[in-house]
Amino acid sequence: MNSSYEEQRKKEKYYVETKQVTELTRRSLVLIMAGGKGSRLKALTEWRAKPAVPFGGKYRIIDFALSNCVNSGIRRIGVLTQYKSHSMIRHIQRAWGFMRAEIGEMVEIIPAQQRRGESWYLGTADAIFQNIDIIRRHAPDYVIILGGDHIYTMDYSIMLMQHVESNADITIGCIEVPREEARELGVMSVDAEWKITHFHEKPDDPEPTPTNPDMCMASMGIYVFSTEFLLKKLIEDAANTDSDHDFGKNVIPSSIIDSRVMAYPFRNNKGEPAYWRDVGSVDSYWKANMELCEVSPELNLYDRDWPIWTYQTQHPPAKFIFDDEGRRGQAIDSLVSAGCIISGARVKRSIIFFTTTVGAYTHVKDSVILPKVLIGENCRISNAIIDKGCYIEDGTVIGEDLEEDRKRFHVTSGGIVLVTASMLNQTYYKIS
Repeated sequence: MNSSYEEQRKKEKYYVETKQVTELTRRSLVLIMAGGKGSRLKALTEWRAKPAVPFGGKYRIIDFALSNCVNSGIRRIGVLTQYKSHSMIRHIQRAWGFMRAEIGEMVEIIPAQQRRGESWYLGTADAIFQNIDIIRRHAPDYVIILGGDHIYTMDYSIMLMQHVESNADITIGCIEVPREEARELGVMSVDAEWKITHFHEKPDDPEPTPTNPDMCMASMGIYVFSTEFLLKKLIEDAANTDSDHDFGKNVIPSSIIDSRVMAYPFRNNKGEPAYWRDVGSVDSYWKANMELCEVSPELNLYDRDWPIWTYQTQHPPAKFIFDDEGRRGQAIDSLVSAGCIISGARVKRSIIFFTTTVGAYTHVKDSVILPKVLIGENCRISNAIIDKGCYIEDGTVIGEDLEEDRKRFHVTSGGIVLVTASMLNQTYYKIS
């Protein structure tokens, strides 16, 4: 009898908590900052915004933030664009057009339009301020602001619930990262209750955590704001002529003084820092893709309970042909997408995006090959990123002689070779 009663109480508690979360997500609006230039990605962002860069064989970087929103039950989403946004807008229209406005769902593209003056976005806070009319029109109780250029899976509803329960004005998602990586992020200090006491944007000497001198508590670029507080701070910041109009540099540090600014530590089921990657450089982008080739990668793209949504291209299955000695079509520890033909070639520890063809006797290893690439015969490619639409001629060697590669391509400090069509003096896709 007691056991039955306890089970009923658990069910009732679960129902109440689930209903509360559903109500909170319905009363929330997500704004994704997707206008970043991503200059550290070099030629990968020559013709596309950073969130539109392909990742993981079939996705775009922005698909991860958008999928997190949908999987978290938050379906009022605005995507703020600015820099070279055509390919991203086209992708969002194709991949995310299934949302139904009639039932309060949307993925709305919000291009920069100089709504509040004659300038484009001056900073992250100014980008939101210039769209303050959209926030007022939707009238949410909470506004969740995300960067569209990170790779991770996260249930935002849990963070939203903590924000409400802690009576916070701002809640910032945070994660422990090595000190050398923290120089490109916002770094914070917290007290025993996870209230933020200090916040520094991209510090030269990041402050370590109290328990580990080699690690820092860094911002993930995920903010939950109570709406009235956000509007007040945006108006104050816009009126401040000395401000850079940036959340990390201005709004958050000024809020810590007299407001309740809380940290939300992003952890996995073991209580350890969860998977989160800033793919802002060519080396980090290559590394994050290579991690997917591991037997059990931290980022599980095959999790049916948390799918990553994207635009599904209409292509036939990948094909591996020929079984002759030295000319055997095979891929080992690799991801090969639809429409690819591995024609008597060997692919090892690599990501091959859709509709790519690899010719006979070619070896590709430790490389990221973006969509619609044609690699000829007798090539050797290693530690490389080949951009979309490149034609690699027969006998080409990339990644073995970096001094020779530097004459034609971009070579990173980590020894990764980035190849684009313009570097190959190609102006169109040589592929059917």
